[in-house]
Amino acid sequence: MENGAVYNETTEPEAKAPRRRPFGCTLQHLRGWRLPAKVVQAIFSFVAVVCEEIVDDCSYCSGLYFFEFISCSAFLLSLLILCVYCTDMYESLGKEKVQKL
Repeated sequence: MENGAVYNETTEPEAKAPRRRPFGCTLQHLRGWRLPAKVVQAIFSFVAVVCEEIVDDCSYCSGLYFFEFISCSAFLLSLLILCVYCTDMYESLGKEKVQKL
C-alpha cells in the first residue's frame, strides 16, 4: 500500500481575492441626474456654512444660529448620503436598511 493512495490532498488551492475598487467607490446606485444633484446639494450646503461663519456681528442672532444648525446638518447629511450610495457600504447595509435610513 502506497502512501499516495491513502493520503489524498484535502485542501483546495487558494482562490484569488476579487479585485476591489479603490476605497470601494462605485457610481451604480446614483445614476443619471441623482449624482450631480447630490453633489450640488453638498456644495451649496457647504457654501451656506462658510457664509454663516463669515458673519462677525449680528443684532438678533437666534435666526443665524438656526441657519447655522440647518446648513451644517444639511452638509453632513448630504455627505453621508454620498458616502453610502457611492461606496460598498450600500451593499453591506442592504437596500432595505438604506431606504429606511
